[in-house]
Amino acid sequence: MAAPGCCSLSATFQEYLRHLALQDFPCGLGSWNKSCLSGHRSPRRVQPGQEEAVLDEETPEALLELLRDQHSPWALPQDCSPQDQLLKEMAVLAPELVHGSKVYQVLKSLRMVDKGVEEVDEGVLQFQQLEELILSANQISRITSANLPRTLKVLELCCNTVGDLEDLCSQPPPELQHLGLGHNRLCGPSQDKFLTEDFWPNLVSLDLSFNNLTDLLGLVSQLSSLQKLRILVLQGNPLAFIPTYRGFLVDSLPKLSLLDDIYIGPDERQQFHGLARQPELSRSEARVVVTVGEMKGVPDPSALQQLDVDSEAPVITCSYFVTYEFAEGEELEYESNTEVTKTHQSSMVTMLDVDSSAQDTGETKNQQDPAAMEEPKTRSAKVFATPGKPWADTIDCSYMKEHITKDLVGLKSYLAAGTIVSVVEEKVLSWPVDADPEENSVMNKKEGQDSAKPPASKDKKKKQQQQLPRELRSDPPILSTLGTTRVTLEALLATEDLVATVCDFGILITEKPPESPVPEEKDEKKGKDKSKKTKEEGKGKNKDTAELEEGQELQPVPLTVQFQMQLLRWPLAVSAQSQENEAVAVEKTQ
Repeated sequence: MAAPGCCSLSATFQEYLRHLALQDFPCGLGSWNKSCLSGHRSPRRVQPGQEEAVLDEETPEALLELLRDQHSPWALPQDCSPQDQLLKEMAVLAPELVHGSKVYQVLKSLRMVDKGVEEVDEGVLQFQQLEELILSANQISRITSANLPRTLKVLELCCNTVGDLEDLCSQPPPELQHLGLGHNRLCGPSQDKFLTEDFWPNLVSLDLSFNNLTDLLGLVSQLSSLQKLRILVLQGNPLAFIPTYRGFLVDSLPKLSLLDDIYIGPDERQQFHGLARQPELSRSEARVVVTVGEMKGVPDPSALQQLDVDSEAPVITCSYFVTYEFAEGEELEYESNTEVTKTHQSSMVTMLDVDSSAQDTGETKNQQDPAAMEEPKTRSAKVFATPGKPWADTIDCSYMKEHITKDLVGLKSYLAAGTIVSVVEEKVLSWPVDADPEENSVMNKKEGQDSAKPPASKDKKKKQQQQLPRELRSDPPILSTLGTTRVTLEALLATEDLVATVCDFGILITEKPPESPVPEEKDEKKGKDKSKKTKEEGKGKNKDTAELEEGQELQPVPLTVQFQMQLLRWPLAVSAQSQENEAVAVEKTQ
């Protein structure tokens, strides 16, 4: 029996039948159906003086036309399922078969998708001929196999909340050929023991995609007992990040034909031959390479710095770098000069980690993608940065870093949420170091003695002092984020190995450069006369051409950064590992 307050499958099916209205015209056992009147017609009474009334009877073909003609008021909706169409047409051709409980004995396929079903109750056993049961996108957390018809050959439970297979495997349907458990909450290795031939002797197709299975070696050892298994889907599980994942499965399951919807050919089997005998190559770790290329559209800092040479203003040095987040739990085998420097790290933690999730192109926390907020507690990331580069029209970051992580579940959460990429400006203000008091007194005496000299000598001395190198004192760097965006990485959860994109941060709105000092009245008058003269000379020019040239010169360039992330697969990762080992061996011999 269904639990109180629980939406059972049999109750949902009854509500579904009521919604279809299988007893209403043109369906059902009504007087309008000529095919059902032969044995059920009652005598007709005719009033005296009147001819026998002709009953409005329709042939089954005419009634079917009312269902199929899109101009008919009884036409089926265009988005109706094949199951809806089958039952409606059956209610016309053989209405007695869908009347009462007989419908349970007729259906061989039942599709209840996104109906809020929470429990497969014992009422489902009324489907005595059922071979296919599709229950995708419901709210089923546990399913008892004792309530499943023994005739079942296909069971699809995609997009539910199933986290345990023990109840499903207590009395599984012996003839089941396809089991779909994708997009559920299965966690290994506790569930691997239920995926053997003892429970599913006739299983041909198995979908375990997008769960949290992590033990590749343990899972393969159980799946190898399924002698009839030909189709396997495991993409979206943390174990799929292991570089040798596909090759190890292909070599371990020689009867497999399709893996993750990709055909396994003879060439691929030959390529991965022998990999199953090297389990040490399939250890639970993932390798991800992040590459940052060219950066364009950074405003020229010199346009905003109109400083007087003789003033005591600081010397400003600007550099630019790109930051990105990567999943925490990374295993660092070596130090890389491309890793974030100590100077940047503490400042960036303060600047980016406080509320980096809310800096995604102006979005607030309430406006973020559901995928990014689905598991906020499990998502933890570190901030990495490219080396700082001086300003240029095109800044080539030339950054590449390999991340090695053993936290495969954390990597899955990170890829599902995406990474945050930012462009940061580092500004350093350097001030002249004040001279010692004794040096100041000596300099004052010399200036007094040389006061009688002509101004030309003073100017010469001043130029000599300016040519001498000045000792500068630098303030702590000032970091400011020029742009932030989120890069979607969900493609790496499936069969894609590379995500390459150009991050577009838009056109930066910079402050207007400071205006020059107010000129004297004469200079202002000269400037006005000159501009007036220029206008008069340019009257003969083409205005459209001038405006076009001016528009081209002032056309702003958006801030963009080339960013890509690659998930290393075998044999690429293995060959890189062998090259490292060979290099180490050569060094030892030398």
